[in-house]
Amino acid sequence: MIIKNNPEQFQNYLSDASNYKGNADSIYFPEREDEIVSLLKKFNKEKIRVTVSGNGTGLTGGRVPEGGVIISLEKLNSVIELNLEKKFVIVQPAVVLKDLQDFVEAQNLFYPPDPTERNCFIGATVATNASGARTFKYGATRNYVLGLRIILPDGETIAIERGQYFANENRAKIKTESGKVISFVVPNYKMPKTKNAAGYYCKENMDMIDLFIGSEGTLGIISEIKLKLIDLPKKVLSCVAFFPQEENALSFIDEVRELGENNSSFPKACALEFFDTNALNFLRNDYPNIPKLSQSAVWFEEDSDVTIENWISLLNKYNCNEEFVWFAFDKTEQEKFHEFRHAISLKVNEFITQHSLRKVGTDVSVPVIHFRSFYSWMKETVEKENIDYVIYGHFGDCHPHLNMLPKNEKEYPKSKQIYANICKEAVRLNGTISAEHGIGKMKRDYLITMYGEDNILQMAKLKLIFDPNRILNVGNIFDEKYLDASYDS
Repeated sequence: MIIKNNPEQFQNYLSDASNYKGNADSIYFPEREDEIVSLLKKFNKEKIRVTVSGNGTGLTGGRVPEGGVIISLEKLNSVIELNLEKKFVIVQPAVVLKDLQDFVEAQNLFYPPDPTERNCFIGATVATNASGARTFKYGATRNYVLGLRIILPDGETIAIERGQYFANENRAKIKTESGKVISFVVPNYKMPKTKNAAGYYCKENMDMIDLFIGSEGTLGIISEIKLKLIDLPKKVLSCVAFFPQEENALSFIDEVRELGENNSSFPKACALEFFDTNALNFLRNDYPNIPKLSQSAVWFEEDSDVTIENWISLLNKYNCNEEFVWFAFDKTEQEKFHEFRHAISLKVNEFITQHSLRKVGTDVSVPVIHFRSFYSWMKETVEKENIDYVIYGHFGDCHPHLNMLPKNEKEYPKSKQIYANICKEAVRLNGTISAEHGIGKMKRDYLITMYGEDNILQMAKLKLIFDPNRILNVGNIFDEKYLDASYDS
């Protein structure tokens, strides 16, 4: 096991893609589960804080340490088993998502979750319940997790399969591999019905494997993951359509969403993504073939049996002519469209890095009934303050990424206030402050807006059941002060 004690040797592990920065005394690179067990036993006994590090692609500061030590999981990067008959794969946490997807697709199998950054570790996608464009049809990571091996902060291990442990109303028990029984109360707050990755997944009679999915490394370290696979779609149609007016694109998305949900003869699109005028302008230098008169675009994919004529007819209905549409039928061309979709987020991240600012980008989602009015209100709010912005994202899931681009330090706090107001409005509309990125350290104050302090205290009490010495990823999801308040209450 490699150990580095000089922070100058591991500066890359002290930040993530959000440009959030931290500090640590040392970093450890275990190569086996038993080495992680030994490390956690030692650090738990000495009450030394541990931050688990993924591949640094996160946008919330979740892997960024605030003191203590780092455990990087990058050496645990093997595929343990691929079962073609039962359609599952077992992997270690540092297997890269793109590598896994390429591996199973070579066997005509498919792993649908597709976060924008495919160089992320599988373990991190489970820890954050990551999603992406295909979530519109296939759902988030949670839907594909069949089993986990988890190392608790005291070094105890849990092997848990889906369907093995269920809560009895709001009370639950889990047994470690040594026979220790952990009993606890499941928090009773109400989660939004939208796409959501904010806080612990908790509800009555829940499957207890879901507690660890999306827990952001605060309850244990994932050392092994069993994932469900499905058959690889035989045909995929990918399309980028450019619209003369934003209203055309938004109405097209509305109808595609409605047809997919209510019309069995028009199968649901896999992905339904939007780009506003500013996003297209960000991309024009790299993609000069973007039509000059287009003010917005929609990227969609479909892997069922709808013919191209159906899509062309629907596009024409919303003033999108064939000359303003890119179609891709083979994997090579489809990958180019994926790169087009992902390029906008890369451009935004480059901008904030060049200007030494932290990202001010929303991850909110609201119920479909409120989405159009919410979207208009967001735009008007930012434009009123004369702050540059870019909007893109998963509009099929009513999940917009509004990225404010403050030009100077004066605009930065103003952008942060707008962000807070957007989160507050999303919560008022029964939505979420984080649909896919999680909370990490950057959004924990906004989680209070969503759930209130009483429910945050319930989360803190739950963490203390698994981590009474408060060593593991402290600061993710909620501030440490709630551990103190929970302990005293």
